[in-house]
Amino acid sequence: MIEYIPLERDTPRVLGNSAWGDIPTIIKDIIKRFDVKTEKALEFGTEFGYSTSALSNYFDKVIGVDIFTGDFHAGFHDDHYEKTKNSLSSWPNIELVKSDYRDYIKDNSERFDMIHIDIVHTYNETFECGEWSVNHSDIVIFHDTLSFPEIKRVCENLAMIHNLEFHNYPHSHGLGILVRK
Repeated sequence: MIEYIPLERDTPRVLGNSAWGDIPTIIKDIIKRFDVKTEKALEFGTEFGYSTSALSNYFDKVIGVDIFTGDFHAGFHDDHYEKTKNSLSSWPNIELVKSDYRDYIKDNSERFDMIHIDIVHTYNETFECGEWSVNHSDIVIFHDTLSFPEIKRVCENLAMIHNLEFHNYPHSHGLGILVRK
């Protein structure tokens, strides 16, 4: 694991506040450092749209996939798809998809310039979503590598299995970054 130290920071327009903390300020740095194309990003675990709005500042299109009812880590909520969709209406390059990640990835062969994963913080689900993601993007980022050790372990294991570099940003609950060597 390589500690990720940003060389520059940017302040994108975002929706409200979240556990993502200062991570939006390093997205541009990640894109530059790893020479990421910026046509299409995918996010698993949109919840209320904070990270989705941050990503939309840097990508032509962002697809946010979520069940929009929470989980046992984020807390369960009433269906908030419409509320999130309305909150994100001033970001026209965001498309929300109400779906479990498993249904979304089934028979999906699309490629993405970046994929962000912040789903239920269990090893098996995050590994399954992460493995599909590293096969469909050259860079995959995972939130909560510090607050949920299982997420860090997923990053370590995927990096080893797929011969990837694992960078970790040690702030705002941790952001794991898996990139091709």
